[in-house]
Parts: sequence; C-alpha cells; structure tokens
Amino acid sequence: MPDSNATYTVAFADDEPMGRMSLRVLLEQDPQMQILAECANGMQVIAAVREHQPQILFLDIQMPGMTGFDVLNELEEDQLPVIVFATAFDRFAVQAFDKSAADYLLKPFDDERFARALERAKERVRAGSATQPAPEIDVATEYGNTIAEEQSAGGGPTDRLQITREGHIDYVETKDLLWVEAADQYVMLHSVHGEFLMRDSMGHLERCLDPVRFRRIHRSAIVALSQVRALERQSGGTGRVQVTDKKWLPVSRSRYTALKALLAAR
Repeated sequence: MPDSNATYTVAFADDEPMGRMSLRVLLEQDPQMQILAECANGMQVIAAVREHQPQILFLDIQMPGMTGFDVLNELEEDQLPVIVFATAFDRFAVQAFDKSAADYLLKPFDDERFARALERAKERVRAGSATQPAPEIDVATEYGNTIAEEQSAGGGPTDRLQITREGHIDYVETKDLLWVEAADQYVMLHSVHGEFLMRDSMGHLERCLDPVRFRRIHRSAIVALSQVRALERQSGGTGRVQVTDKKWLPVSRSRYTALKALLAAR
C-alpha cells in the first residue's frame, strides 16, 4: 500500500513559460512532491538530472537545441529518472513508450489526467525501476472520448466563460470578447474589460463559441469577426487580420480564403 507520507523528488522541462508555470502549479498541489529543478531546454535538463538526480522528470519533447529524446540519449541509464512526457504532439507517443516512459501527457491535459500520470510515475518509483514496461495507453482513447462527448452533447454556444483560480471565479461574457490567443495549456482571452488567462484548449473553446460571431483563423488565434479592421494577404498564401491599432493576428493559409469570403459577406 502506498505510503501517504512518502516524498518524491521531481524536475520538469518545457520551453514555454506558460508550460512551466502550469507544471509547477500542478506539482505544488501534491504535498508529496519536492521540486528540484525547472528547465527551459535540453541542456538545462541534462545538467539538472546529473546534479539533482530527481526521481521523476516531466519532459517536453520539442525544445530548442535538442529534443526530449536527445536528452535521454545523453544520460546514462543509471542516471535516468522516471519519465513522463508532456507535449502538444501525439505523433511521438509510440517513440516515447519505446523509451519506457511512465506516461505520455498530451496537451492540453486537465488536472485529473495529470494526477493519473503522476500516480503512474510514483508507482514506478516505488517499484524501484525507471524502465519498467510501458503502460498500455492509447492517446486517442485518453482524449477522444471527452471530445466526442462534448460534440455529441448538442448544446448551443455559450454566452459566458467561467475562470476559476485560487478560489476566485471570473466570468467573461462572450459578447465582450475581442480575440483569443493560445498560451500553451492556456488561452488568453482579450476582452473589452481586459485580459483573462483561462485553462482550456483552443479546440474546445472554438466549439463553445458562436460560429456566426467567432472564427478560428489560425491554430493559435480565434477572432471576433466584428472586431476585424483589415485583412491582408502575405507571401506564401498566409495572411493577417488587424483587430486594434497595433495588434495583428496571423491567418493560416488553409483558412484565408474562407475568412475573406466570410468578411465580404458581412
């Protein structure tokens, strides 16, 4: 039976500040976890593992200079902590489990999914092996069911978004939204009343917003159509839209033509 008083040492790596903040907040919620190092690139990870020898390492895959897999290749087997990969790309899952990862977190993950990954890592530490056979985890199953349930719910677009943090709840009316930008596991809501950081994915938020009023124009941007002041074509078939005097948002090549037609029809 797990010892509730046990302490586990951990390091984590993500090249995005928002990603590191998210991991830190989640880890600090568990009183058993002792954070030894926070890293922004592969070289920092290697140095941290060699110096601090954490039991668990949450590791991003695509980082400047070297990937998470490159990091593992640089470490001796007896230096390896229990690895949990945390990434926005599902295509590396098989390779991750080939490296005997304890789990593979696909961003954006919720608190419950993170807790399951952390418990799997703790179990690996208690078993005394960083390289046990990988668990049977189907990435599509882990995340597909939730999305399918949301899409099949059939509810209409939401009029108000709820942001809960530290026991405080902010409500943002969607009619006040100007645009939304991706921020790792979070989205930044830009509204007439200011900016609000919300833990959600762009895909989920897109499904929540009224498609008549809002349009996903890039993997990292959603815009209120009423706020678009100008649309410009750029080289390579991409574009950009102006939403304030100084703010321009990117438009992907695949979305440019549809957006142009939609704006012309308004």
